[in-house]
Amino acid sequence: MNEAVKISERFWNASIPELKQGYHSEGDGQAAVFSCLVCGAQFEKGIIYKDGERYYEAEKFAALHVETVHGGMFAWLLTLDKKLTGLTELQKGLLEAFRQSLSDAEAAKELGIGSTSTVRNHRFTLREKVKQAKLFLAVMELAEEKPGAASPFVSIPRTAVMVDERFAITEEENAGIIQAYFKQGPDGALSEFPKKQKRKAAILRHLIQRFETGRKYSEQEINAVLKLAYPDYVTLRRYLIDYGLLDREDDGSSYWVKI
Repeated sequence: MNEAVKISERFWNASIPELKQGYHSEGDGQAAVFSCLVCGAQFEKGIIYKDGERYYEAEKFAALHVETVHGGMFAWLLTLDKKLTGLTELQKGLLEAFRQSLSDAEAAKELGIGSTSTVRNHRFTLREKVKQAKLFLAVMELAEEKPGAASPFVSIPRTAVMVDERFAITEEENAGIIQAYFKQGPDGALSEFPKKQKRKAAILRHLIQRFETGRKYSEQEINAVLKLAYPDYVTLRRYLIDYGLLDREDDGSSYWVKI
């Protein structure tokens, strides 16, 4: 499976403590591997990593990586789209002010929103959202504990720019779509490109796995891979970009999988 999809699933399946620290551990003892939830970089236990003149064991280096490369999880999470976080730009600004331990008056001045009472009301609203989120998580976990619960949803790539019902696809439904449109098998050719958005999302999510993460492709290389899947490779390439799964330089000189 393409690493972009594995990274995305690792991110969405991470616990709250893992999201806060920015990395996830897999394996036990000396076989443990610490993976960055942002970019997928991996650090193996037993290997010593160097940064400047200092040396770090794997987990400490994973934490250092998150902080130095991605600016820390607090800052990185706030860069995510409102569709993913539910936070407005004002709320993000308030959270940054709270993290800096600014008083309500200082936050009001910093954000240019006038009165301290406005900041106080926003602070109250955010705390209420925390309570609601906790209860919602508890209710959802209880609902999904029941035997015979519905098939889980496939993970949504973090970079997807259209996060709506078109990505509301269960694993069972996704498997059915892939089987129906890749009649020669999942690694074969696409029989047709559907009009329904949900089916497009499933097919594009599947096709992006044919590319390596961390590699730069020329347009010709992208076309060559997509042409094996479908004659109208230009349409596939455009939709992969529109859906936020593939990115490119403005001049089209190189393409890469978004993670």
